[in-house]
Amino acid sequence: MRFCSLFSSSSGNSTFIGSAKTGILIDAGVSTKRLKEALISREIDPASLGGIFITHEHSDHIRGMRILASTYNIPVYATSGTMDFLEENGHVTSKFPFEIIDGKGVEIGDIFIRPFSTPHDSADSCGYQISFSDGQKAAIATDTGCVTEKMRENILGCSLVMLESNHDVGMLQNGPYPYYLKRRILSDRGHLSNDSCAEFVKELVSKGTSRVFLGHLSEENNFPDLAYQTCLAALSEIGAVNGRDCILQVNEKENSSAIIRF
Repeated sequence: MRFCSLFSSSSGNSTFIGSAKTGILIDAGVSTKRLKEALISREIDPASLGGIFITHEHSDHIRGMRILASTYNIPVYATSGTMDFLEENGHVTSKFPFEIIDGKGVEIGDIFIRPFSTPHDSADSCGYQISFSDGQKAAIATDTGCVTEKMRENILGCSLVMLESNHDVGMLQNGPYPYYLKRRILSDRGHLSNDSCAEFVKELVSKGTSRVFLGHLSEENNFPDLAYQTCLAALSEIGAVNGRDCILQVNEKENSSAIIRF
């Protein structure tokens, strides 16, 4: 398994994941120039990508998608509601293949990718479960207001999980955001807080997840160390030790993480 968070914040998101033979992107939410630089700096040829899988239509997840896909003829996959939005707003064109992905999933090379629904204020938001030929599984779930049973079904038991730890509730409530935006973020169709993320991480580690990446941190309502320490404290409640029972990391905002291989 190869994994690398290329960009992860409220201003842009993109994750590389794959096997030794196959690689895909989950989201392409920064400029094509920055995406190309991030990939090439890790010796990944953008033309070798087997697909770009979109979680939802917000700009911090699709900003570089159209030009990157057009330049290298990379297939784009999205759920039905998201694809409708992309088509209606000119984000997909005849310059590259695009396809609706449903619960049956799709096989790209030697990996299998399946979407699962996530609750977020968008057309048809999803996370992705990625299965590898050696039996390992990974899951990526950002932009989710709460953890649902459907998410649990698809994430529990995965070896590697990237999960949103977007905000500290206190920072958000006492911060400068207008009331309507605070309500949106705190709702069940908003973003996952540090505390909610940490509770789910306890469940994940107890079910065998060995690597946890905290992603999509708010730049205004969170700090990397706060997200990390909140999760670390939750793990201590079940007697789990970082570095022994799991490896817990916070994604860097941009293009500084190395490829993880295991």
